[in-house]
Amino acid sequence: MDGRHYKVFVQIGLNIMYYRKERGWTQMELAEAVDLSRNHMQRIEAATAVPSLSTLLDIADALGVPVQKLFDQR
Repeated sequence: MDGRHYKVFVQIGLNIMYYRKERGWTQMELAEAVDLSRNHMQRIEAATAVPSLSTLLDIADALGVPVQKLFDQR
């Protein structure tokens, strides 16, 4: 992962976790909703995997939030 953008991916992961928990979903439930493994979803939330734009759009759709919300600073 490019160190210049690491903080952005950490924030994306935290936001995904926030919205997932807000809906009462497990990582497995979100992963299944977007056709990913639970392990890959865990890695996205932990910022050890870089999600594609398509994956971010799928996650935002599944969570019912605009994709921009995944980039918000909290």
